[in-house]
Amino acid sequence: MVKLFLKKYFIGLLIAYFIVSEISGAHDQKTLIFPVNNFSVRTTTVKTSDGQKKITYRSYLHIPYVINPVDEDFQSLNVYVPVKVNDKKIDASNAPILFDIEAGGFLSVNNAKSQKPNDRANLALSAGYVVVSPGCRGRDNRFPDGKYYGKAPAAIVDLKAAVRYVRYNKGIIPGNTEWIVSVGCSAGGALSAILGTSGNNELFDNYLKEIGSADASDNIFAAACYSPITDLDHADMAYEWMFGEIPLRSGLVDQSLSKQLKEAYVGYQFSLKLRGKGDFGIIDAYNYQDYLLKYYLIPSANKYLKDLPDSIQKEYLKKNSWIVWQDNQVNYTFKDYVTHIGRMKGIPAFDDFNMRQPEPILFGNDTTDARHFTDFSVQYDSGNKYAKVDEQLVTIINMMNALYFIQHENSNIVYHWWLRNGTSDNHTSQTVMINLTTKLQNLNNDVNIWLFWDGGHCADYDPEGFIEWIGIITGYK
Repeated sequence: MVKLFLKKYFIGLLIAYFIVSEISGAHDQKTLIFPVNNFSVRTTTVKTSDGQKKITYRSYLHIPYVINPVDEDFQSLNVYVPVKVNDKKIDASNAPILFDIEAGGFLSVNNAKSQKPNDRANLALSAGYVVVSPGCRGRDNRFPDGKYYGKAPAAIVDLKAAVRYVRYNKGIIPGNTEWIVSVGCSAGGALSAILGTSGNNELFDNYLKEIGSADASDNIFAAACYSPITDLDHADMAYEWMFGEIPLRSGLVDQSLSKQLKEAYVGYQFSLKLRGKGDFGIIDAYNYQDYLLKYYLIPSANKYLKDLPDSIQKEYLKKNSWIVWQDNQVNYTFKDYVTHIGRMKGIPAFDDFNMRQPEPILFGNDTTDARHFTDFSVQYDSGNKYAKVDEQLVTIINMMNALYFIQHENSNIVYHWWLRNGTSDNHTSQTVMINLTTKLQNLNNDVNIWLFWDGGHCADYDPEGFIEWIGIITGYK
C-alpha cells in the first residue's frame, strides 16, 4: 500500500510539473504579444514624384521580439503604421509589411536609438504599407567584461526572430503577415538575401530557441537586396578575378597571390554550373566578362546615355573616351570598364591577413575578436598548406551565405526578388550579385534586377520603383 501511495504521489508531482511548465511556456509566449494600444501618433512630409505627401502614422517603439534577449536595446523593433495620407484615412490591416534592415558592415543596429522611419520607410508609409524596423546584434557588440555577443550568426538569428515575432502576432499587428518584404543594402542586403533563402532552416533552431524566439515561422514573401555582400567564403577569389590587374594608388597587389585566388575562382565558378540567359550556356570564369557586358553592363550604359539630354551626353562621352557611342549604342571593353571604376581593396579583399576588414571580425567568437574564414588565409597565416577552417566555423560561414541555401535548395526560398547594384561598386565583384541572380533564375524564380550606371555601393536611383514593385507582387492598392 505504501509503495502504491508513493508511486501515485510521484506521478502526481510529475503531472503537476508538466502542467506548470506548459503554463509557464504559454505565459512566456504571451509576453511576445504586440502592444497594439501602446503607440504615439506622428506626422511627416514625404517627397514623391506625385508631389509632397503628408503622412500621419502610429509609432510603436522599442518592442522586444524575444523572451530572453542578450541585449534588449538591439533585440527589439519599431513598427510604423500609416493612418492618413494627405488627410485621407488609411486602413493598413491588410497592407504589405516592409521589413527594413538597416545593418551596414555587419555592425549592430541599436533599436533603442531609433525613433523615426528612414526615407525608404517613409515612401512605404506614403503607399499605405506597414514598416517594421528591427534592431539586431553585430560584430561590434561587447560586454563590459570584454566578451563579444554579436558575432556571426547573431545578426541573422535576430532578424529571423523579429520575423517570427511579426508572424506570431498575425491578426494583432497591423499589416498582412503573409506579405513580409525584407530590404537592406551591403551587409543588410546580404542579410535580406539570407532571410529570403533560409526560411525555417533547422540550422538556426538552437540559436532561436536560446534567445526565446516566438513559436512561428520565419519565411518571408519577398526579398530586396542592394549591393549584397554575400558568398563571403568565395569573395576573395571573385575580387581578384575582377580587379586583380587593377592597381591601388600604392600600386599592384601581390600578383602571385592574386593569381592563386583567380585560379581557385575558375574551379569555384565552374562548380556552380550556372546557366546564362538565352542560349549563352554555362557561365564560367572565361566567358563571364562577355556575359556581364552583354546582359547587364552594356544595357545599363545604353539606358543611361539615351536618357541624357544631347549636350550633357556629348560632354559625358568626351570625359569618358573609353566608351564608344555609335548608332545610338554603347560599346566598350571589360578591361576599360574595370579600369574606370578602379580597385578599392587590398589582397585578400575580405579575409585579409591582418584581419582588419569587417568580415574576419564578423566571424570572431565570444572571446576572439576576429578569425580567418577561408582556407587560403588560414594556410597563409599558419604557413601550413594543408590547414583548413574549423568545421564548426564552416557551419557558421554557411549560415551567413544566401548562395549556400540556394545551392542546397532550401524549401522556403522566396519567389520574388528585387536586386540592385551600381556599376561603379568596387566593394565586391559584380559576379557576386549576378551569381545570386542567375541561380535564382535557374530555379525559375521571379527576379527583378538592374545595375545603375555609374552608381556606387548601395546605389538606388529608383526608390519609388521598389515601392511600386511591392504593390505589383502583392496585388495591394
